[in-house]
Amino acid sequence: MALRKVRPRRSSAPEPTPPFNRRDPVSGRFRPLDADELGRISNASFDILEKIGLSCAPKAGMDAVVARGGRMTPEGRLQFPRILVEEALDELRRDFVLRGRETCHDLEMSISRVHTGTGGASPMVVDMEDGRYRAATLVDLYDASRLVDTLENIQFFSRSMVASDISDAWDLDINTAYTALCGTSKHVMTSVSNAAYLDDIFDMCSMIAGTEQAFRERPFLSLNINHVVPPLRFDPDACLVLMEAARRGLPVMVNTFAQMGASSPVTMAGCLAQTNAETLAGMVLAWIVNPEVLAVYGPRPMVTDLRSGGMAGGSGEQAILTAAAVQLAQFYKLPNSTIAGATDSKLADGQAGYEKALAVTMAVQAGANLITQAAGTQAGLMATSFEAYAIDNDMLGAILRAANPIEVSDQTLSVDMIAQTMHGEGHFLGHPDTYARMKSDFVYPRQADRQAPDAWLASGAPSISDTSRQTVEKTLRTHFPNHIGTELDKALRARFDILLPKKKMRSS
Repeated sequence: MALRKVRPRRSSAPEPTPPFNRRDPVSGRFRPLDADELGRISNASFDILEKIGLSCAPKAGMDAVVARGGRMTPEGRLQFPRILVEEALDELRRDFVLRGRETCHDLEMSISRVHTGTGGASPMVVDMEDGRYRAATLVDLYDASRLVDTLENIQFFSRSMVASDISDAWDLDINTAYTALCGTSKHVMTSVSNAAYLDDIFDMCSMIAGTEQAFRERPFLSLNINHVVPPLRFDPDACLVLMEAARRGLPVMVNTFAQMGASSPVTMAGCLAQTNAETLAGMVLAWIVNPEVLAVYGPRPMVTDLRSGGMAGGSGEQAILTAAAVQLAQFYKLPNSTIAGATDSKLADGQAGYEKALAVTMAVQAGANLITQAAGTQAGLMATSFEAYAIDNDMLGAILRAANPIEVSDQTLSVDMIAQTMHGEGHFLGHPDTYARMKSDFVYPRQADRQAPDAWLASGAPSISDTSRQTVEKTLRTHFPNHIGTELDKALRARFDILLPKKKMRSS
C-alpha cells in the first residue's frame, strides 16, 4: 500500500519545557456499570467457570486445578468451582511494582494508578522512507524501542511488532527480548511461544541484571500470555508458558481477546461475562502454581465490525466496552491491563487522533493500570507507525494530565493573590506563582503547533506529521542508548544467537 509522502518543513516551534512534574495519575472516576450490574456480570462469569468450563487444558494445568477441587467433565471441559475462584481472588497479590532497569521507570500497580505504553504484534510497519506498508523486521523493533526510550509519556515498551525476518520460534523469542532490552531501560513486555524457551529468557535477563538474584528482586521483563482461544478454549502451549513463568516468579500478563459478535456474544454484558471468566481462569491457574505470582488481569474484549468481520478498535462501542472491562478489574481490586488506542486508521491522521483519544481517555478515566497499544499502533493492530509514536506521546501527555485531580487548598484558591493583583497590575502574568507553576503544572506538547497563524505560516506551515517525522528521524539518527554495555553484549552474543547486526546499533 503506497501512502502519500509529505515534504518535511522546518518548524520554529520552541523547545518544550521539562515534563509536567507529576506522579502517574490515580484515576478510576468513570464507572459505566453500577454495583448491581457488576455483581451480575461477576456471578455470570462464576457460573460459566463452574458449569461450562474451558476445553483443551494441558494435562499439567488440568491436574493442578483438579487437585484444588476442579472437575473434568466427560466432554473434556475443565470446570472451576466458585469457592476456588473466590479463594484465588482473596489471595492474589495486589499493589506490586513492575520494575524498569532504572527506578524512575518503575510502574506502580496499586489501584487506579495509570501507565500508558506500546503493544501489539503488528506484522507490518509504515516505512519512514516512502510511507509504504511493509513487513516488520528485527531492526524495526530495535528502532521502535530506542524511539520509545526518549518519549516520556510512553512509560513501558511492550513488544509492538513481530520480526518477519526471523522464522525460527526460539530465535524470534530470544532476539525480541534482547532487542527490546537493548533499546530501552523502561519495563519490557514480550512473548514466549514455548515454555522450554523460558530457561534462556531467564538466563539472558539474569546476565543483564548481573545475577539471577538481582533479576528476581527487580524483574524488568514480563510476559504477555494469551492463555485462551475464545470462546472458552485453553491454548495448551500458552498455558504451560503461564505456569512455568509463574513458577519462576516472572510477572505475567494474563490476557484474553474475545471479539464481540464473533468469538463472544454480541451483547456487551455477555462479552464481558465470558471475557471475565476466561481471564479469571488464567489468574486462578497462575495462582495455584505460585500463590505469590505477579499476575496482571488482562481482559481485552474487542469489537467486531459485523459488516466485514474485521476489528473496529476505534469505535465508540470499543471505548465503552474497554472501560467496563477495566471497571471489573476495579471491582476485584486486581492489578490490570487493557488495550486502548487500536485505531482502524491506516495513517497517523485525524481519524487516528479521534479514535485513539476517545479510547485511551476512557480507559485512563476508568482506572486501568496498564494501557497497551496506546501509542504507535495503526490499522486495527496490523501495523506500527514511528510517526504515530511521536504524535501519540503528545496525546498521552494531555490525557494523563487531564486525569490528575484538581488541587483545592487555601494556596490554590488564591484569594489573597486575587486581591493583591486587583489592587496592583491587574493581571497575573508577572506574578511569581504564575512563573513558578509554569513548568510544574502544565504539559507542553512536542509536536502539536500552538503558534499564532502568521508565525505558523512564516515557519513553513508545518503539520503535526511534518514535525513528528523530523523528531523521529533525528532520534533514530542520534539516540543509540548503551543500556547493555560492550562487554556484556559480547557475552550475550557468545551465549545466544543474536541476529541484530551490531552496525545497526550505532550511528553511521
